[in-house]
Amino acid sequence: MPTVQAIRHVHFEDLGSFAAPLTEAGYAIRYVEAAGGDLAALDPLAADLLVVLGGPIGVAGEETYPAVAQELRFLHTRLAADRPTLGICLGAQLMAQALGAAVHPGAVREIGWSPVELTPDGMASPLAALAGTPVLHWHGDNVDLPDGCVRLAATPECPTQAFAKGPNILALQFHAEAIAATFEHWLIGHVVELAHAGISPNALRADAVEHGHRLGVQADAMFRRWLSDLTPPAL
Repeated sequence: MPTVQAIRHVHFEDLGSFAAPLTEAGYAIRYVEAAGGDLAALDPLAADLLVVLGGPIGVAGEETYPAVAQELRFLHTRLAADRPTLGICLGAQLMAQALGAAVHPGAVREIGWSPVELTPDGMASPLAALAGTPVLHWHGDNVDLPDGCVRLAATPECPTQAFAKGPNILALQFHAEAIAATFEHWLIGHVVELAHAGISPNALRADAVEHGHRLGVQADAMFRRWLSDLTPPAL
C-alpha cells in the first residue's frame, strides 16, 4: 500500500477534498503534526507522497518557529531526490525556498474566492481542470519562480500562483482542496487575521457556498490526474 504523509500546521487546514482521491487510489494517509516535532524521526524519502499543508506562519519565521527550519531541511532532501511532493499555500512557499527561490511579502493580502489565470504550461498540466473555477486564496507572501521550474498559474496580486518541477513536484499558493462544508472552521480559526484585514466572514462564507461545489468537482479531477501522472517509485 503506498503511503502519503501530510504535514499539518493547524488542524482545520487538512487534505480536504484531496483525501478521497488518495484513499481511492490506495494510499494510506498519515498526518504529521509540524508543531509536534514529528519530522525529526522521519526519513524524508520514505513516503510515496508528501503533502505540505497550509498554515498561518511564514517561511520568514524559521528563527522563531523551529518547525519551519525543520521542514525546510526535510524538503531540501526530498525535493533533491525528486520524490513526489505537493505543497499548498505555506507548503508551496516552503518548497520554493527549499528550491532556492525567494519568498517575500506580497503587495496585498490575497484572501477570497477567485479563479487563477493558467499559463500555457498550466493549461497543458493537470491544473487545466481548474480553468475558470474560483479557488480559495488565503496568503500574504508571494514566491519567486525557482530555477528549473515552470510557472503554471498567476493572479494580478501573485505572479506565481503555482509551479511545477517535472511531474512529481507541484506547488499551489491557493487552496484547491478547500471544502465548503468545513469552511466555517477557517473563518473561526483565522478570525483575528480577517478582522485585521477588514474582510467580512459573511462575504467569504457566501462565496464558499456559491463556489464550493464546483471547486470540489474540478479539484477532484485535477488531483486525480496529477496522481496518475506521478512517476515511479511513487506508485
